[in-house]
Amino acid sequence: MSTSPLARISEAGVSVWLDDLSRNALQDGSLARMIETHHVVGVTTNPTIFAGAVSDGEAYQAQLAALAASGADVESAVLALTTDDVRSACDLFAGVYQRTGGQDGRVSIEVDPRLAHDTEATIEAARLLWRTVDRPNLMIKIPATVEGLPAITAAIGEGISVNVTLIFSLDRYRAVAQAYLDGLEQAQGAGLDLGSIRSVASIFLSRIDTKVDAALDEIGTDQARAVRGRTAIAGARLAYQVFQEIFSSPRFEALAQAGAHVQRPLWASTGTKDPAYPDTMYVDELVTADVVNTMPAATLAAVADHSPATGADTVQDRYAEAQDVVDEVLRLGVHYEEILTDLETAGVESFIASWEELLATVGGELDRAGRAQPAAGGNA
Repeated sequence: MSTSPLARISEAGVSVWLDDLSRNALQDGSLARMIETHHVVGVTTNPTIFAGAVSDGEAYQAQLAALAASGADVESAVLALTTDDVRSACDLFAGVYQRTGGQDGRVSIEVDPRLAHDTEATIEAARLLWRTVDRPNLMIKIPATVEGLPAITAAIGEGISVNVTLIFSLDRYRAVAQAYLDGLEQAQGAGLDLGSIRSVASIFLSRIDTKVDAALDEIGTDQARAVRGRTAIAGARLAYQVFQEIFSSPRFEALAQAGAHVQRPLWASTGTKDPAYPDTMYVDELVTADVVNTMPAATLAAVADHSPATGADTVQDRYAEAQDVVDEVLRLGVHYEEILTDLETAGVESFIASWEELLATVGGELDRAGRAQPAAGGNA
C-alpha cells in the first residue's frame, strides 16, 4: 500500500484529531507540521493537558508577567491563558475548517470541571468560553453527567458547537444524542442556522479496558482471559450502531432537511495503557465513516509508523460480535455497568484535580511574576 496508515483511515472517514495542545507546539511549528504531514484535522484539550502545558517550559512567562502586573486573579489568568491558546489553534486550523465545510478544523476547550454537576453554571461557562474565544471552529466540551445533559441541549440551542466528553455507557450515549437533537430543535425554533452547529460525542475507551481487565484478572479463568482488552472496542461498536439508528430516524431526517449535521462519535482515551496490547489498537479496530479519533501524540506517531489499518471498515457488520463480548463479560460476573458509572465519577474527579493543579500552578507563577515587578515608585 502506497499511502500512509493515517491517510488510509482518513479516506475511510476517520477524522484524526490530536489530543494535545500547548503554546510551545503552536509557536515552534510542530502542530502546523502535524496538519501538513500527519493528516491532523482537529485538536482537543482538557484540564490535564493545560496543567501540563503551563507547567512545562517558559512559553507562558511573558503573559503571566503581564497578567500579574495588571492585578489579574488566578481564575481570570487561567481563562486568559487557555483561551488565548485555543484561539490561536482555531486560527491555525481555519484552513481545514473552511476546506471541510466546518466539519473539521475544530478546537475544543472544556468548561471548568468543578461545574460538572451544576447545569446552570455549566451553561454560563459555555457561553463565556464561546464569547471569549470568538471563533466559529471552536467546540465547548461539556461532560456527559446527568446535570450536563440539559446544558448540552441549552448550548446547542443557542448555536454553540459542543464536544460532549466523558461518555462511558451506552445508555448515557443515547441520552447525549437525544440531548443534541433537543438542542437542534430549540435552535431551529429560535431561527438559528442549523448548518453552523456541530457536535461530537466523546466515548472513552482505554479506561474501560483497564477496569474491566482488572475484574477479569480477579476471576482468573481461561474464559475471562479470553475477553481481556475487548470490552471497550465492543462498547464503541455498539455505540456506533446506536449512532446509525438515531441519525437515520425520522426525527433527525426532518432536522437534516433544515441543514442539521449528525453528532459524530469520537473515540477518546485511545492510548493503550496495557503494554501487552498493540499501541494502535484503539485506532485499528474502530475505522469507519463519520467518526473522530483523538490521539495522544505518542499514539499518532505509532499509527503513522506501523499501524496495519488498511482503511477497511472494522466497525460495521461486527455488532453481533461486539454484543457477544459484552454478554460474556456480564456472564462472567463482572459488574460492568457499575464500572462505567465509577469511571464517570473518577473522570470528573481527575479533571477537577488537574484543574486545581492548573490553578495552583498559575497562582504560583503570578506570585513569582508579581514579586519580580518593581515596587511602585521604586527603581527598575
